Amino acid sequence: MAGEDRVLASGAKYIDFQTDPSRYRHWKLDVNGDVATLTMDVDEEGGLFEGYQLKLNSYDLGVDIELADAVQRLRFEHPQVKVVVLRSAKNRVFCAGANIRMLAGATHAHKVNFCKFTNETRNGMEDSSENSGQRYIAVVNGTAAGGGYELALATDHIILADDGSSSVALPEVPLLAVLPGTGGLTRVVDKRKVRRDHADFFCTIEEGIKGKRAVAWRLVDEIAPNSKLEAKIAERAKEFAEASPRRGDGKGVALTPLKRSIDDNTIRYGFVAVDVDRPARIATISIQAPDAAPPADIDGMLAQGASFWPLQVAREIDDAILHLRVNELEIALIVFKSHGDPASVQAYDAFLETNKAHWLVNEIRHFWKRVLKRIDVTSRTLVALVEPGSCFVGTLAELVFAADRSYMLIGSREGDNRPAPVLQLTALNFGPYPMSHGLTRLESRFQADPSDLTRVRERIGEALDAEQAEELGLVTFALDDIDWDDEIRVFLEERASFSPDSLTGMEANLRFVGPETMESKIFARLTAWQNWIFQRPNAVGEEGALRRYGSGQKPRFDMTRV
Repeated sequence: MAGEDRVLASGAKYIDFQTDPSRYRHWKLDVNGDVATLTMDVDEEGGLFEGYQLKLNSYDLGVDIELADAVQRLRFEHPQVKVVVLRSAKNRVFCAGANIRMLAGATHAHKVNFCKFTNETRNGMEDSSENSGQRYIAVVNGTAAGGGYELALATDHIILADDGSSSVALPEVPLLAVLPGTGGLTRVVDKRKVRRDHADFFCTIEEGIKGKRAVAWRLVDEIAPNSKLEAKIAERAKEFAEASPRRGDGKGVALTPLKRSIDDNTIRYGFVAVDVDRPARIATISIQAPDAAPPADIDGMLAQGASFWPLQVAREIDDAILHLRVNELEIALIVFKSHGDPASVQAYDAFLETNKAHWLVNEIRHFWKRVLKRIDVTSRTLVALVEPGSCFVGTLAELVFAADRSYMLIGSREGDNRPAPVLQLTALNFGPYPMSHGLTRLESRFQADPSDLTRVRERIGEALDAEQAEELGLVTFALDDIDWDDEIRVFLEERASFSPDSLTGMEANLRFVGPETMESKIFARLTAWQNWIFQRPNAVGEEGALRRYGSGQKPRFDMTRV
């Protein structure tokens, strides 16, 4: 199980997002040439918490932590894999979705973080298909209800067994008084192009849809009788593998366990450190520049494996963000700092840009994109402090652009012999790391006047001091040594005093300017509504649908439409 038997200072159970196939309790990963099979076989007694059983392949966060790990390993450890078949080991059930007892008993914060992580995992599957050439096929041999159907929706192709009982369903509205929490509504109409009136019917019935109607309504791609199901799977897998652009040669890179030490107030990784100040409600993530030059060539990178600096740092930041999300719920602000030689960071960015056609470099760049997206949708105030000795260059500079506020010191501090801070752009700030709505952080920043983006693009490679960075619009404020301490202190204290609810809403609105995509709708519109509905008595009250599900008692609703 992904969670360790560790208890936090608050008394809550510590949830660990690190796992590997040898510890899976709910999934089995088999690789056969260019086809991998991910089989869901949830251990009923393997829940993260007590009080529920994971029957009928229902899942909780622990099940999804394993799935996310498998999806990631397929991209990095199995470059030969072009098709992933997702199926169930249970008889007559694909997946019953999120465990209802878990949802009914979970805190509001856990429910929201659970939905956010499952969304990121399914978006990761779609990203793998689009950018790694690993196409996903879902084989629905039984009931796929709620989150179970949402899992299938994240794949490229859904094959439904035509056996008179296998079906797909999104019954959350009629059964539980909540919404499908993992993109179901959005993917049905935006991805699968289901007609709105058909989608309305589908999302308000309990029993689901099967057979030819499921195909006709575009809810699945094809049906096959059980006698021909395996042949159909093999046929589609061969077809997708032949069309895949994936060209991974040689061995993959083993995602070895992260080296980290954890105590009540700190986490120490190889290049990342997390310091938690609970009285101030601040977590500081400090990132260290590489201590060696990049390898001379691709062979050198492959030899370094998971210790290759850009890959190791991305994994460490990702783990730190997930830890803070679910294990440090009262933290109000995440402060990003960096230290080390800017030239070293620039050299690694140049290596990633020069070798971007290589399959592993491609995976690392897209992994950084996903890590930065995870930061974008994290419900904490994000702050970047560009201080003497900082190395916010290229990829690391994206943390400055992701921040809700950024402060940069003008010159050096008295008694500090570290070099004055600089900010430096590279080619990687202009395309490889788009946000969920499709714009880069700089495009989003300069939406008012595209010429501002052109102006900063012309400064690629320059070491920009604080006044130049402020004039170009790359930081919020440039402060001198006299004002620095007081300005930062006042801001941090003020921010920590605001309502976390209003801050979450404000920040989520302001971070994503401009167009919408399917992904941004899932994280913005859908998540906002689900967040609200998860607090409504009609869903979670003593007489609400989530609490009364399976009790034999009908829920009682406040019928006021608000």
